[in-house]
Amino acid sequence: MKRAILMLLTLSLSAWAWAQQPSGTQTAPAPAAGTTATPPAQPAGKRPPQAKTQPEFDAYKAATGNANDPAAMEKAADDFATKYPDSELTILLYKSAMHSYQAANNADKMMEMGRKVLKSDPDDPEALIGVAEVLTERTRDTDLDKDQRLDEASKMAKKALETIDTDIAVPAGTPQERIDAYKGFLRSNAYSILGTLDFNKDKFADAESNFRKSIDALPSQPDPVVVLRLAISLDKQNKYPEALKEANRAVELTQGGTAAGDLARRERDRLAQLTNAANPAAPTAPPKN
Repeated sequence: MKRAILMLLTLSLSAWAWAQQPSGTQTAPAPAAGTTATPPAQPAGKRPPQAKTQPEFDAYKAATGNANDPAAMEKAADDFATKYPDSELTILLYKSAMHSYQAANNADKMMEMGRKVLKSDPDDPEALIGVAEVLTERTRDTDLDKDQRLDEASKMAKKALETIDTDIAVPAGTPQERIDAYKGFLRSNAYSILGTLDFNKDKFADAESNFRKSIDALPSQPDPVVVLRLAISLDKQNKYPEALKEANRAVELTQGGTAAGDLARRERDRLAQLTNAANPAAPTAPPKN
């Protein structure tokens, strides 16, 4: 969760910076003498949201000051949406509320804010993944609408994979490596959701494939839980040496005393016993007299 919060906020804050002036009031620096002005390249994807008037922007900027208080951020977003029903900036405020509830580990409210984002933009990959993650992780076997919730999660994750390259509003001037990392993070989470859905259906080969895609999408920041679930998926297929390799990696990425860390260590120890039993050490020669 914390990895998600940090990555999501990184690009969202850039989007807020883009909205610092109402549309049409931004000015470019004058070119040096004897040179021709070259407009900055606009990254592929949606145009970042902009304010239409200065009062609208001022109200938006005031609302963002509640980002550290989830309930206050939600109220500020609702109030702004009421006062400026056609504003492009409303979606940024609900995203901020979504992040704030995520940081507070309030999954139900996080999902509620994500749905408000999707009401304005059904293709927003960040909100699609946020809602799908909650549906995947918080749906129980006893839920009467279990199948509908999990089916919705799967469709949202797959849709996010389709819209990541087309529906992210990236401010001009954002470094390409930052954009690539953000998109990789979103893909990683989408594949993680699909892998978890497969895992819970005992489709362990499919789960393995999606977990590997999740890790490959953001190799610099592997999610320890995804690595652990990959190890267990391999274990379930009797691929013990491969599973042990991933379990060892999960141990390296976690700390003992945490839920994921303790489970990773139990899985490693179990697989170590299995692989040792399957490959007993060669007998040593008796010592010479």
